Amino acid sequence: MSFFDQLRREKLFAFSLAIVALAAGIVIGTVATTGVAAAGKGQAVAPDATPIVIPPVSKLSNDFSRIAQMLAPSVVFITSDYIPKQTATKKRPSTPKQQDEDQQDEDAIPEPFRRFFGTPFGTPEAPRRREGSGTGFVVDKNGYILTNHHVVDSADTIKVKLSGDRSEQTYKAKVIGFDPETDVAVIKVDVGRPLQPVKIGNSDAVQVGDWAVAIGAPFGLEATVTAGIVSATGRDLVGAQQFQHFIQTDAAINPGNSGGPLVNINGEVIGINTMIATRSGGYEGIGFALPVNMAAKVYNSIIQHGSMRRGSIGITFNKLTSTDVLEGLGQKNGVVVTDVTKGGPADKAGIAKKDILLALNGKPLKDGDDLVAHIADTLVGDQVNITLDRGGKKLDRKVTVEDRYEVFKDDPRFAQLRPQMSNPDEEKEGTSAKFGIGLRPLADDWKKQNDYKEASGVQVTMVEEGSFAEEIGIREKDIIVAINRVPVNSTEDVRKVQSTLKVGSAVAFEIVRQTPGRRRGEWTWTDLYLGGRVPKPE
Repeated sequence: MSFFDQLRREKLFAFSLAIVALAAGIVIGTVATTGVAAAGKGQAVAPDATPIVIPPVSKLSNDFSRIAQMLAPSVVFITSDYIPKQTATKKRPSTPKQQDEDQQDEDAIPEPFRRFFGTPFGTPEAPRRREGSGTGFVVDKNGYILTNHHVVDSADTIKVKLSGDRSEQTYKAKVIGFDPETDVAVIKVDVGRPLQPVKIGNSDAVQVGDWAVAIGAPFGLEATVTAGIVSATGRDLVGAQQFQHFIQTDAAINPGNSGGPLVNINGEVIGINTMIATRSGGYEGIGFALPVNMAAKVYNSIIQHGSMRRGSIGITFNKLTSTDVLEGLGQKNGVVVTDVTKGGPADKAGIAKKDILLALNGKPLKDGDDLVAHIADTLVGDQVNITLDRGGKKLDRKVTVEDRYEVFKDDPRFAQLRPQMSNPDEEKEGTSAKFGIGLRPLADDWKKQNDYKEASGVQVTMVEEGSFAEEIGIREKDIIVAINRVPVNSTEDVRKVQSTLKVGSAVAFEIVRQTPGRRRGEWTWTDLYLGGRVPKPE
């Protein structure tokens, strides 16, 4: 072998060795950087930065997360729809042609202009639907829910969504009863299965400094949990009703929390979140909850009588009577009677004006609020013994407690407080019990005028507020062509189909709706299918 051949062979060997070493280095480098490969992309931008490593999932257990999980199945979120009745205007009777022309004039105006400038001059603005929201909590497996009265007050439709329900389904709720004086309402839903009620605590055991957890939907943000402490108990607020004495808390409470539970560290409900003290409209560290003991009394009365029944003996007194006045009259405590309702319990028992009521069933009365609290909690028909001072002499009188609203039925102050039940689901005259619509057959001249070519159909003349028809999207002036494939030409045809339907039955409406065309003034007919399941009658 020549010198040159030997040199060529050594160079080839050295080159091959270099290639192998380079390949090995690449493999080793790849293995060494596998754990941070993803993070290392773009590492040239910050070569001295250390990639962030996400640790394995591990559950951190604490009392607040336990409470949130415990209460989740029992807290519900409430939406209430209503149209302000005071602004509603009655439409003058008009022919079908006039109604269609009015609708076309209004629909011809683009929505943004209607929103900012209203309907055409001279056309009355229809009352717009408003929506409120709040929270509630299940207290009975059969679907009974406690919430605030102001959450459902005057609602045409009340819908409830269960916390944690992945189906996002809402259920129509019925008002069982309410009490404006404590701002408590009881509603009921039927979901077809037992619900999980909350665990009720004893609000008399609540102390300042105890942990407090509020659960609700502030600003519509469902399943929000906030924590704080009990800041005060027995708060009397200016403007609050006579029976409202609140638990004060610094757990964040905002609009939408109303009606939700305030719970203690054991997950027991101790109050109903009712109001906040604020200058901005939002949380400022002061919230108020009605003690659950008072709410329980209201609930028990409502499910038994339909309303809150409170006892009364039929007297009035001055809340501002000072201890100095009492001392001047020779007493340290008591209630000075300023008036006696004629024919009321006190009048029948011989109690008179200027008497000083000193004790109830042997227990001294601190003031008028103390008297009212005890009498209100006494069952109607029960008898109490009242010790009184009349001109320096002590007397005892047996008084039979009567229903407060009956005792003061002629007093306008109490007439305003008496609950007036108006169920939004009550049937209205002339509407369908199952669908909630008014109908009329289609006249031949109307069909020609509107170029209507369907073989069948009845026109919707009205849609009842909160009805099944409204929920599935049926509108006034829609033409119902068929129901569950059965053609309809009259209200009698619709009734026949209704008679075959049961609660939970699926209903498919074949609808024809007149809609604006592409050209100005042009209208076209659009085919729609709307449907749902027949709701349970309330």
